[in-house]
Amino acid sequence: MEISLLAFSLAFALAFANGSNDVSKAIATLVGSGVTNYRSAIAWGTVWTVIGAGMAAFVASAMVKTFSHGLVQPGTVIGPTVSLAVLIGAMAWILFASRVGFPVSTTHALTGAIVGTGLVAFSGEGLIWGAIGKKIALPLLLSPFLALTLSLLIHPAVRTLAKKWDGACLCVMPASRALVAIDLNGGTRTLFQTTSFNQPIVAVPSQCDRAGLRGLVMGLDTFHWISSGLASFARGTNDAPKIVAILLIGSTTTAWPSSSLQFIVFGGIAIAMGLGSYLGGLRVTEVLAEKVTKMNHAEGLSANLTTSSLVFASGFLGLPVSTTHISSSAIIGIGLLKGRNNVRWKTVRNMVMAWVVTLPASALLACIAYLTLTRIL
Repeated sequence: MEISLLAFSLAFALAFANGSNDVSKAIATLVGSGVTNYRSAIAWGTVWTVIGAGMAAFVASAMVKTFSHGLVQPGTVIGPTVSLAVLIGAMAWILFASRVGFPVSTTHALTGAIVGTGLVAFSGEGLIWGAIGKKIALPLLLSPFLALTLSLLIHPAVRTLAKKWDGACLCVMPASRALVAIDLNGGTRTLFQTTSFNQPIVAVPSQCDRAGLRGLVMGLDTFHWISSGLASFARGTNDAPKIVAILLIGSTTTAWPSSSLQFIVFGGIAIAMGLGSYLGGLRVTEVLAEKVTKMNHAEGLSANLTTSSLVFASGFLGLPVSTTHISSSAIIGIGLLKGRNNVRWKTVRNMVMAWVVTLPASALLACIAYLTLTRIL
C-alpha cells in the first residue's frame, strides 16, 4: 500500500477545509450564550479537535473500514485517480461553503464525491448501494431528527438544574482534600473530604474568591466548557478517519504496512484540522452562534450535551453521522422551545438548502476532477 505525496497533500487540504467548517459545531454555543469570545472558543475547539483526531488512530478502525472498503464491491479495480478525485470534490465544496458561511457536512461531501466518482469511473456498478444507504444515508437522515428530539428532552432538566446552580459553584481544595459547595451568598458546605493522602481531590489549585477558599472553582460555565470540549473531541474522532479512509480506497487491505505510517497520516490530518479550525473557523461559527437563535447558558449547554452525546455514540458504533446536522438541529430545537418566532428561519432555510446541495455539488466536482485527472495523469 502506497500513499502518494499528492494524495496526502489533498487529504491534508480536505482536513483543513473540514476544520474551517466544522470547528463551529461544538463551540458556537459558548459564544452564542455569552460564555466567552470567538477567539477563545475557537482556540478551545481547535485543541480538542486535534486531540480527538489524533486519538482516532486508535479507536476509529470501523469508520476507516466503512469509507475505504465498505462502499465498493470487492474485486473492483480502482485506480489512484479515484481517491484523488474524491478528495478534490469534497475539499472544493467544503472550502466554498466555509467561505460563504454555510455549515455543511464533510460526511455528506465525501459520500457525494464517492458516488459521483464511482458513477463515472465504473458506471456505478462497483458501488455497494445497500451499504451506502444503510451505513451512510440512513444515519445522515435520522441524525437531525434525533438531535432535535434529544435537545427538546434534555433542556427542561438542564434548565431546572441551572436555576438551582445559578450563582453557586463547587470548590475543589487540594490542600484539604475536600469538595466544598458555595452558594450565591458565599456560604459554604463540605460535600466530601478524605483523610487519606493517597486520594487527592485534584492537583491544580486556583482561587475560590467569594468564600476565600483556595481550590478549583466549577460553576455552570465550567460544565459548558467541558461539554464543548467533549463535542470537539468527538467531532475529531468522527471526521478524521473518514478523510484518512479515502487514502486507502483501492488498496487490497485495510491494514497499515506499519504503525509509524498510520500515526504519521493521522497526525498530519489532525494538524491540518487544527490549522483549519483556528485560521478559518470564524465565519461559520458566527452563523451558528448569532444567526439561528439567541441562547442563554442553559440553552447552550443543552445543545452541546446533545451534540457530544450523539456524536460520541455514533463514533462508538461506527456510524458516520454529520456533526453539522446534529449541532445545527440541536440549536434549532432549543430555539423552538422558546417559540417559532425565536428561530431565524431564513438562516435555517439557507442551511438546509446547503445540506441538500452538498451531495450533488460534491459529486459533480468529483466527476469533473476525475475526468480531468484521467487526461493529465
